[in-house]
Amino acid sequence: MQHNWSRYLRIIIAILIAFTGVGLFFGQPVLGLLTGLLVYLTWTLVQARKLYQWLLNPNGMAGAPESLGLWGDIFDGLHKMRQNHLSNRDRLLRQINRVQESTNAMRDGVIMTDSRGTMEWWNGSAEHLLGFQRESDRGQPIHNLIRTPAFKAYFDTCDYREPLELTSPAKPHIHLQIQISLFGDDDRLIVAKDVTRLYQLEQMRRDFVGNVSHEMRTPLTVISGYLETLVDNADDLPPKWRRAILTMDQQASRMEALITDLILLSKIETGEHSAPDSVIDVGNMISLICNDARALSGDQAHEITMDIGERRLLTGDESQIRSAFSNLIFNAVKYTPAGGQVFISWYTDRNGAHLSVRDSGIGIDPVHIPRLTERFYRADPSRHKETGGTGLGLAIVKHVLLNHDGNLEIKSRIGEGSEFICHFPRGRLTELPPETPDSEIPN
Repeated sequence: MQHNWSRYLRIIIAILIAFTGVGLFFGQPVLGLLTGLLVYLTWTLVQARKLYQWLLNPNGMAGAPESLGLWGDIFDGLHKMRQNHLSNRDRLLRQINRVQESTNAMRDGVIMTDSRGTMEWWNGSAEHLLGFQRESDRGQPIHNLIRTPAFKAYFDTCDYREPLELTSPAKPHIHLQIQISLFGDDDRLIVAKDVTRLYQLEQMRRDFVGNVSHEMRTPLTVISGYLETLVDNADDLPPKWRRAILTMDQQASRMEALITDLILLSKIETGEHSAPDSVIDVGNMISLICNDARALSGDQAHEITMDIGERRLLTGDESQIRSAFSNLIFNAVKYTPAGGQVFISWYTDRNGAHLSVRDSGIGIDPVHIPRLTERFYRADPSRHKETGGTGLGLAIVKHVLLNHDGNLEIKSRIGEGSEFICHFPRGRLTELPPETPDSEIPN
């Protein structure tokens, strides 16, 4: 390229020298030079006009304008650049069309928005699942189309580690799972998955568990009542029946505990067990639970200590919170060897309120921790039989915390004990004292 430019410069200089020589022949060298410059300027303007017309309408010409020298190379270079641009554009368009076709073939709804939620693109499944209209909804804020407060809060928090479940705004019988991913300049890629079938199966499971638990409760109560009568009169029974009656009574008690936990979990999941939020004195509640835990420890003489912070008032469903705290503290006693330590602390910080239940037990293999809150999951089946648990305690804790905008953190290692931490958001803390019942108001 540098070589061609030097050659073109020499040609231009030679032409100007030639015109100057002609002018010198006629005794007017300056006029000859000016004439040469004028001719070159006129030729340059003609080539520039060709370039301008070509740029205005590049598709109106079969190819680049014809020219010589420097302008010929410029036209050829621009023509090659244009051809490469068109080729790259066609290739990118084919890729975009392929991506859009493959995305439109997905059963899941896919929506692209900017950082403010302005709708930019969505596939056909999004139109079906969410009721979007391609002609009128482009450029609209997605919050105007999905008017669920939970979705707006989920969109604005930018914490998309867990999906959001909601009902379709266009088809209430469709249940959706929303997952958002960030890309580009805080733009959003939203995937809406139809989980109606899973929702219905989960609802059927809950109904089945709830109904079966309720139906089993009545005959089991009758059986337990008769067994209790037999146990009270065990001395009057033949020795060979005495052991059988006592064993049956123990197993009936375990079944009653299991059914009670199943019914409680079912009510918590469905919201049937929920009561209006009240102000809870956490310190007083923990003290009462610890007294029960010491009674449960009995001859095992566990060392149970408490550390209650100053801010101890929490808003929530008192019965649910008591169930969650009791399960954690009683589990610590059950799974800690005799003479072991159980430490309960309640503290607050800028992130909210926290209940920590730490024990000096044998610990849990970290491989089991992700599944500990599943129903009936047993990290150690043999230990489970010894303690007589139902396998539902941590599932109850998990759902209670979900109902109170919290979460459960579990830390444990084999031989180093375990720590279960309930985290509550700051919004659950309050400075208002609990209301005193009318019966307790002094006259």
